[in-house]
Amino acid sequence: MMKHVLTSVAALAVTSGMAMADYTLTILHTNDFHARFEPISKYDSGCSAEDNAEGKCFGGSARLQTAIDAARARSNNAILVDGGDQFQGTLFYTYYKGALAAEMMNQMGYDAMTVGNHEFDDGPEVLRGFMDAVNFPVLMSNADVSGEELLAGKLAKSTVIERGGEKLGLIGLTPQDTDELASPGDDVIFTDPVQAVQGEVDKLTEMGVNKIIVLSHSGFGVDQRVAAETTGVDVIVGGHSNTLLSNTNERAEGPYPTMVGGTAIVSAYAYGKFLGELNVTFNDAGEITEAVGEPLIMDGEVQEHEATVARIAEAAKPLEEVRNRVVAQAAEAIDGERGSCRAGECTMGNIIADAMLARVKDQGIQIALQNGGGIRASIDAGDVTMGEVLTVLPFQNTLSTFQVSGATVLEALENGVSQLEDGAGRFAQVAGLKYTFDVSQSAGSRVSDVVVMEGGAWVAIDPAKTYGVVSNNYVRNGGDGYKMFKDAENVYDFGPDLADVTAEYMAAMGPVMPKLDGRITAK
Repeated sequence: MMKHVLTSVAALAVTSGMAMADYTLTILHTNDFHARFEPISKYDSGCSAEDNAEGKCFGGSARLQTAIDAARARSNNAILVDGGDQFQGTLFYTYYKGALAAEMMNQMGYDAMTVGNHEFDDGPEVLRGFMDAVNFPVLMSNADVSGEELLAGKLAKSTVIERGGEKLGLIGLTPQDTDELASPGDDVIFTDPVQAVQGEVDKLTEMGVNKIIVLSHSGFGVDQRVAAETTGVDVIVGGHSNTLLSNTNERAEGPYPTMVGGTAIVSAYAYGKFLGELNVTFNDAGEITEAVGEPLIMDGEVQEHEATVARIAEAAKPLEEVRNRVVAQAAEAIDGERGSCRAGECTMGNIIADAMLARVKDQGIQIALQNGGGIRASIDAGDVTMGEVLTVLPFQNTLSTFQVSGATVLEALENGVSQLEDGAGRFAQVAGLKYTFDVSQSAGSRVSDVVVMEGGAWVAIDPAKTYGVVSNNYVRNGGDGYKMFKDAENVYDFGPDLADVTAEYMAAMGPVMPKLDGRITAK
């Protein structure tokens, strides 16, 4: 019946002298999934089976599968794409690396994804293994990978897929500072996003492709710049900044889609909590005539796909023993929210920094510094399991101890607040030190009133003096812009795992009483 209706509509269009029918496309999208194969709580952390049965949980691969199937059934043409950072975040990644993500994405029928910075956390080898396992293209336009033999000739900048008789050009984008954010090695050279995207748009246009979608793991700010400074991009599917765009959710950072010129930007928060659904209509020239939609919340109303529930439960079996071990008690919820720990003192940051410092204080270490971006979840009150601690600190980072001058510590603190407006992960959570920052000042001159604990008293930091510092191996090796630590003295990067250190410290505290004590002050 449907075929006859479509035929008669097309005939009517021709007989009335109209242009051929517009082309409609549903873009289903996820971003920053971070190995949340199981349902999550409202804190983006683990959610118990009991709470899930009561409909209090969100996300998980089984809900996503149901929602994707339903959305495809509603659409005549649909694609499913991902804005990067499938890797890292739970014990599933620790145990399976990219293998389970590849299996689930293949099952769900993804058409493409872009490389997120976390796809490089275990170097090009693990990314290549993931790419070999998936049956869709993984894309990254703004990097030269010709010198990295594992990726050269394998990792494409863009691709063309066909849907409903129309060609769609897809371009990948990753953060330009991925070399600071992850471990891509020395042979991948990252480049400017605007130039990279325009170069691929021009190639695709020459091939006669006029519907172009950028899969961008570069953050909402960069997405808006790419939209403004390029021509020919129709849709940008975002990632990296965990931005929620919505027309109904009060926590949204902008409308869904956010239009910049003729380009529609969409982003669906993170952790599989939403499935983005954008319905786009294109005219014959490949221009958007309508773009409407909304991220669909993956709450308890979305039924879980039974076969997927069973598969994830099977995959979780080897993790159970580690995950369920109760390691501490929390007297009240511990705040590890992204919006807290990247903007000021947060209770989770205090506990982690205190734990680091306590572990190595007898080695002459005075100052602890933890990047806020390394804190990935909150913990609710009650029993604290190792699984919860590993969700907060999933990166298998080790404690690094080293010595630097007071001037270098000041430079590090300035780096920490240099990208505050972007919610960057470099924000410094500290122990053994207090500081004040003023975001109204220009980056590089925002920090003041820095004092260090010496002999039981707070003493002004001395730029010429040498201090013992503990951080994690990622920061010590220049991650998150902390390049000033790369030339430190007396370096030891191979201390115990940060998650283990934190768990042991919390266990020794008795019931953990999270508190803010004014060690970081905003002017």
